[in-house]
Amino acid sequence: MKLPIYLYGHPVLRETSQEITADYEGLAQLIDDMFETMYFSEGVGLAAPQIGRNIKLIVIDASPLEESFPECAGWKKALINPTLEVLDGPVETRSEACLSLPGLSEDVKRVEHVRLTWLDEKFEQHSEEFSGFLARIIQHEYDHLIGKVYMDHVSGIRRQLNRGKLNNIITGRTRPSYPVRYAPRKK
Repeated sequence: MKLPIYLYGHPVLRETSQEITADYEGLAQLIDDMFETMYFSEGVGLAAPQIGRNIKLIVIDASPLEESFPECAGWKKALINPTLEVLDGPVETRSEACLSLPGLSEDVKRVEHVRLTWLDEKFEQHSEEFSGFLARIIQHEYDHLIGKVYMDHVSGIRRQLNRGKLNNIITGRTRPSYPVRYAPRKK
């Protein structure tokens, strides 16, 4: 089932997510629905806050990017209760976009070497280091679990230059091609 994606300005995107347990009701279906929603929206990653759930759950399928970024080849995973450690390395600036900020993209500086620990759908633990664009995708999605969006990483002047577009998202004037949920109207 395609789920609506919560857009920039919705308070759910600024909350810190909570860990879940193996008995989380409907988890397998939720993971399937998140992948379906991500594919329909033409994304490569989706975090649970983006569908209105403040739980530590991310789905990623980076394989569509494998031609440009070989480290993404065949990388499709659900990440439950992930923890992220950004490791030392060079800082790279690359363009990022987000399903919760439709129509926008900005250059974001990130260290592209991370260690990720997570549980898979069977609640088996994994820990691995990632580099390159895959590490960037992981960091981008992980940010959603701690109440951040990529726009928080750009300079104040760039945020100011995007203020009109951000306001259009908040006020519902932006109309993406996928189902969305806008921020509640202030009274």
